[in-house]
Amino acid sequence: MQDSMVDPKLVEEFLSFTKNVSEAPKLVPAPDEITLESTPYDVVFEQDKMRLLHYKPIAEKQIKTPLLISYAIINRFHILDIQPKKSWVRKLLESGIDIYMIDWGTPSNIDKYLDFDDYVNSYLDNCVDYIRKESQVDSVSLQGYCTGGTIATIYATLHPKKVRNLIVTAPVIDGWKDTTVVSNVAKHLNIDNLVDIIGNMPPEFMYYCFSILKPFEQGLEKYYKFFKNIHDKEFVDSFLRVEKWLSDTPPIPGELFRQWIKDIYQENLLIQNKMYVGGKQIDLKNISMPIFVQVAVGDHLVSPECSMPIYYAVASEDKTMRVYPIGHVGMIASSFSQKQILPELSQWIKERS
Repeated sequence: MQDSMVDPKLVEEFLSFTKNVSEAPKLVPAPDEITLESTPYDVVFEQDKMRLLHYKPIAEKQIKTPLLISYAIINRFHILDIQPKKSWVRKLLESGIDIYMIDWGTPSNIDKYLDFDDYVNSYLDNCVDYIRKESQVDSVSLQGYCTGGTIATIYATLHPKKVRNLIVTAPVIDGWKDTTVVSNVAKHLNIDNLVDIIGNMPPEFMYYCFSILKPFEQGLEKYYKFFKNIHDKEFVDSFLRVEKWLSDTPPIPGELFRQWIKDIYQENLLIQNKMYVGGKQIDLKNISMPIFVQVAVGDHLVSPECSMPIYYAVASEDKTMRVYPIGHVGMIASSFSQKQILPELSQWIKERS
């Protein structure tokens, strides 16, 4: 009879959990009701749907060379400024760095023919030229996050004189070494049929990809932790901010998506120096400026093995790589990034600017 008895602690935990679930609607706002408290910025340049943001200083500027952040083409740039205590942008501003950010905007059906050439040689290049003119400098520091790191890498090979320092944070570089679910799905897509029929990749496709990355952790476990910690205001606030970010995913231009899947994941042309953008060959040996490679061990969106090869492929003599015990989002929006990653990056930039 003893073996069939239910553990009182489990009963207590279950009752507490169900009570939290029932109280949730009264305690927790919907993610779209959350205000992100973004760091103030001015929109200083616009082209089509793209905007260039210039963040207002919150400390005395310590270096002349501005930093331009090329955000990913998936989700929004808000994750780099998700809340004051975990803001990538705010922490760098506190270090006296002048920061610009690219908001790629929301592509519509008319934008389905935009490709790498448009993003690299038009949008990104025009942003760099605007900053160079405004700041009266010959070159800028350029940081790219995730897929934005790939775009920044390609830009640095084509316009090396305009990039003083290159920082790539979890970049997608060697598609064949990426073992994530996203990569495995991409390698088996009939991408021509998909883009020809659908055009732009809709947010629903990206949501599907995210949902199968870690089904248990991103599903049952994630919401179990949420309801279990429903009375922890800091936990709930962080949870809802990230949920708001995850639910705001713009479409990806069809031709850009086609080239991305084919050239990087399926044929792996970038790391082999066989990729072409705007009719020009992308040669990673053209990157000779100082480079800082940031990799996350627990990254489930971009395998560390996918990002690390850029460190060995470039011609830079001044190169640094850091491998952090954190995940893809945690690397840029966590207490760990505030305490370790950003102080290292700030110091690295200052010494080279």
